[in-house]
Amino acid sequence: MKSPASRSRLMLCGLTLAAAASGHRPSWAAPEAIDTASVREDAQYRINAGDELDIMVWGEERMQRLVRVQPDGSFSFPLAGRIMAAGSTTGTVTQAIRSQLAEKYRNGAPDVTVSVRDSAGMRFYVIGKVRNAGSYAAGKGVDIVQALSLAGGLAEFADVKGAVILRQTPDGQVVERIRIAQILKGGRRLRAGALPEPIPVLKSGDTLVIP
Repeated sequence: MKSPASRSRLMLCGLTLAAAASGHRPSWAAPEAIDTASVREDAQYRINAGDELDIMVWGEERMQRLVRVQPDGSFSFPLAGRIMAAGSTTGTVTQAIRSQLAEKYRNGAPDVTVSVRDSAGMRFYVIGKVRNAGSYAAGKGVDIVQALSLAGGLAEFADVKGAVILRQTPDGQVVERIRIAQILKGGRRLRAGALPEPIPVLKSGDTLVIP
């Protein structure tokens, strides 16, 4: 005859097997393992234009540099040339520099360390006929409606049909025309069988111009 303790263990085992078979996890069961690697990756800081980076090439003191990420999101580094950094983590930038330097060293790429010395954050500009023109900072990208809200909204006689976004890219400055009037009225151009066009999002260093 089985003891009460034995019967309890058998019942617990049976409940566990039944839960596994049904695909449900009982509330009393141990929690599932968390993918800490993906959590760490999501939590990592993304570099913005204006950030100052401290870059060290181990064994090469003369190549230690403090560099400022330019408005187009890139910076130059000795022997590595131009490196795109905006939107990337320090780990991604480290690998990009090592990859570029590998061709210059006989024994393979040297160890490189990249850290953010001074964070400028995501910064954009709103100028022209708005109530509070100026420079604004945000923790992440904002769309043009949010940017206008931060700038106090449109001023009198604003020409929304002529509104543009000025954006600096590696190939030079580009001008993107935007349809603020349609967006503020809640209407966006539809393509046949397609979803509404997304509201344009400002990137770090962008300038929203309301003539």
